[in-house]
Amino acid sequence: MNQPAENQPAAARPKVSLAQSSPTVGTFRERDGALEWSGRQETVRIEPWGPDAVRVRARLGGPVLDALPGALLSTPPAAESTVKIGDGEARLTVGALTVEVDAEGLIRFLRTDDLSELLAEERAHFWWPGSRLYTAVGNGHHRLEQRFAAYGDEKLFGLGQHQHGRLDQKGLVLDLVQRNAEVGIPVLASSRGYTLLWNNPAIGRVELAHNGTRWVADSARQIDYWITAGTPADGQRRYSAVTGRTPMLPEWAAGFWQCKLRYRTQGELLAVAREYKRRGLPLSAIVCDFFHWTHLGEWKFDPKEWPDPAAMVRELEEMGVKLVVSVWPSVSPLSENHPVMEQRGYFIGTQYGPMAHADWPDKEVASTVQVAFYDATNPEAREFVWSRVKENYLDPYGITAFWLDACEPELKPGFAENLRYWAGPGLEVGNIYPAENARAFHEGLLASGEDEVITLNRSAWAGSQRYGAALWSGDIGTDFPTLRRQIAAGLNTALSGIPWWNTDIGGFHGGDPDDPAYREVMVRWFQFGALSPLMRLHGFRDPGMELGPEMTGGPNEVWSYGEEAGAILERYLRLRERLKPYVLRVMREAHEEGLPVMRPLFLEFPDDRTAWSVDDAYLFGRDLLVAPVLTAGATSRTTYLPAGTRWTDAWTGESYDGGTTVTVDAPLDRIPLFLRDGATLPIVEQEQEQEQTQE
Repeated sequence: MNQPAENQPAAARPKVSLAQSSPTVGTFRERDGALEWSGRQETVRIEPWGPDAVRVRARLGGPVLDALPGALLSTPPAAESTVKIGDGEARLTVGALTVEVDAEGLIRFLRTDDLSELLAEERAHFWWPGSRLYTAVGNGHHRLEQRFAAYGDEKLFGLGQHQHGRLDQKGLVLDLVQRNAEVGIPVLASSRGYTLLWNNPAIGRVELAHNGTRWVADSARQIDYWITAGTPADGQRRYSAVTGRTPMLPEWAAGFWQCKLRYRTQGELLAVAREYKRRGLPLSAIVCDFFHWTHLGEWKFDPKEWPDPAAMVRELEEMGVKLVVSVWPSVSPLSENHPVMEQRGYFIGTQYGPMAHADWPDKEVASTVQVAFYDATNPEAREFVWSRVKENYLDPYGITAFWLDACEPELKPGFAENLRYWAGPGLEVGNIYPAENARAFHEGLLASGEDEVITLNRSAWAGSQRYGAALWSGDIGTDFPTLRRQIAAGLNTALSGIPWWNTDIGGFHGGDPDDPAYREVMVRWFQFGALSPLMRLHGFRDPGMELGPEMTGGPNEVWSYGEEAGAILERYLRLRERLKPYVLRVMREAHEEGLPVMRPLFLEFPDDRTAWSVDDAYLFGRDLLVAPVLTAGATSRTTYLPAGTRWTDAWTGESYDGGTTVTVDAPLDRIPLFLRDGATLPIVEQEQEQEQTQE
């Protein structure tokens, strides 16, 4: 039964340690269904935020603030809850989660069914500081620290996309910052049965040490996080409900995307698309990459290189190919948009010195120029950029798919403390930029009457998925160790609420199409790409060129890698095409339930302890286990099959009991695939299937 809303002392006799310098006995109150604790000028508010979940906010020097930037939707899903205030402690219960607060304001999260501990705050020291630390940095902002206990057997996943190659990130220190190929999304899924969102876009870090977990914001106004109890799959459902579910993937986007760095002209791009069709190869999308513009930040085709975009789009549509156009957030001083954007305050500013910028080449100049970046946190700036994109791409040509490159944003130097955004100081809000950039296109497309939205982004933050943002793993290497690291990167991205994810197939930085060793990398990566949420071939192949408007990379089409490799790549193009109905079915689960497409084994098999340690294989949807070949020269592959079901080798038809480790053949043309519990998918081509039946 809820207690009255008036203030109540936390305890008649304080149960606090005399070792503390100033023991605090706070005051509890129930307010609008939330539990509040106040003491020594700090206010902590814990409120139901969806089924089995609460939001926790804490602030020094006043009541909690409601209008700060974050990932949570403004209205949480309904959930029944109770608040009980007793002698020296208070509890809030919402479904499977119970929150206990003691007289000193320390918080413990408990499983409601048996009141065992899920997660607990922990003091750094018995004297000072406590579990929540506020170090003033001026103007009402603090360096914030939130400490939790560590648990010896805990495994921790999520936190966005990183290139460290670790699936379980226990023991790591990770910067909460956006960089090319390093994407900070502060969502943590625990093997102990909780999922936690650090709902704070401030620059900082998270330390997952063996003697404690610590979240740090370098400068912000209050602590803000959300936590839910349940399995990782439950956590994904709950998290996506409070941050927004991804739209339904457009059907065309489930197919094969072709690109390279870069097609310089309309003729080059069309020649590639025509060749795919001449060869009878599936092609769903082709990308018009950077430097197609007149000037950076004019967001329109250069007529010297792209003389008739309408005819190009029309021909591509007749071939069933979608044109995707690269849009950068940077604006050259040579752009016609620069003066008006500067006058209206649409650029990212700085605390000291000139506007934020990066040195970048542009057309009609011999050297680099200092380009500015539009402020995606400013709604008027978003509307202005979209108006230019709409006028130059959507209205005349019907282009609706955009590649949002360099959207960290890629400033040089990257001193967040000197940046000033419309939404706040750089240290406080800097991580939210890629989500707000995707928002500009999502809102613009919807307002223009388009009902399909997808953008390809190099960075993301919590909630990006609700804006139709797909993420790719950035400008990465082109060798087997890099390919190996992408498995963990993709799985942790999936557990960070981003279901649409992919890599540059073959990697980005280099790769010689005539080198047999690289051809093997390409084949194995292409197989992995065919069984990724999105399948996209990209890269800056040898021989490369100096960065500039005339640059292009070497050939990067499926026929660029020789007859043997090319035949294998074609086989996996056709496999992806056959699997499109299954891909779209799994994408609907992401849209309706919030479940990722690429799943760690433990997401489907949380009771299988071994499944929690498998970091080199994954489930593609519910029914297909994928075990990519990740080493040079390998012709077999050993993998674990989760317990509790039967698994069938999709190539040979041989069945295996779950809970076992198996070794199967993996010649160059085969990626090991296993079907769950009698599931049927068109893995084997019809001709091959007939041959196996005759045998």
